[in-house]
Amino acid sequence: MKKASLKTHLHRQVKLAVVPHKANHYRPHLVRRVGLALILLAVVGLNAGYNAKTTGTVLGDKANITIDALAQATNDAREQNSLRPLIVDQKLNQAAYLKAKDMFAKQYWAHVAPDGAQPWRWFADADYNYSVAGENLAKNFYTVESTTDAWMSSSEHRANILGQDYTEVGFAVMSGSLQGKETTIVVALYAAPAVSVAGAQDVAPAAVAIARPPGGVVSQFGVIMQSLSPAATGSIVLLMIAGLVAFTAHLYRNKLPKSLRQSWYRHHGAYKMAGLASIIVVVATVYSGGQI
Repeated sequence: MKKASLKTHLHRQVKLAVVPHKANHYRPHLVRRVGLALILLAVVGLNAGYNAKTTGTVLGDKANITIDALAQATNDAREQNSLRPLIVDQKLNQAAYLKAKDMFAKQYWAHVAPDGAQPWRWFADADYNYSVAGENLAKNFYTVESTTDAWMSSSEHRANILGQDYTEVGFAVMSGSLQGKETTIVVALYAAPAVSVAGAQDVAPAAVAIARPPGGVVSQFGVIMQSLSPAATGSIVLLMIAGLVAFTAHLYRNKLPKSLRQSWYRHHGAYKMAGLASIIVVVATVYSGGQI
């Protein structure tokens, strides 16, 4: 097949697939049974393959986050902003572990514990004396990239990652049941050690930066989008394209063959658009549980 004829053939096939017109009886092939089946197979295949590769399970319900990878991602972000790297400190790792353990033990998700314990309590328990300190939290992210991207998209969390006064960092990654749901928690503690140590005290020094959850619908939507995997995002884009084709087909419902116009199929575009929208909601719900 010559190049010109191949181009013409591809153009015709694309038009048949996505544009309602006389040649496809105003029923784009993309939103017919075979087209919809292929879309669903693509969505399942994309997510299963990505989850198996990144988390080790087809369902993607196991976090693939390590302290070393978190430290690397943090220092990559700092390098991109011309900042010196942070050194992973074992005492800070221990403090982060104690904070994560306390959240599971007391069943809460917050910077301040139900008994009023502040973040610097865990620094003291780990015998880490600091001059400045900060804390970032994240839960239900399953990759290092999505966790770091969500933090970097929030101004307060980003300020901790890029804090110029910090020299050390500690992380903890812990999974368990939180408020009746299987949850993976990430705790990040940023600090610079105190120059002179007069004994650790359970009080707040002047420079403690607690990154609060982002407020507002737009900010929350941003976190949701960051928690989606590339496969889930791609799946949603594919489903949205198919939904747009279904909507366009609905606009041409009066040009369907007479036998179809007199049946339920007259509104097939609207029904398929609603079904695709429902699948989008399911994908977003399953793969966007991350919070910071």
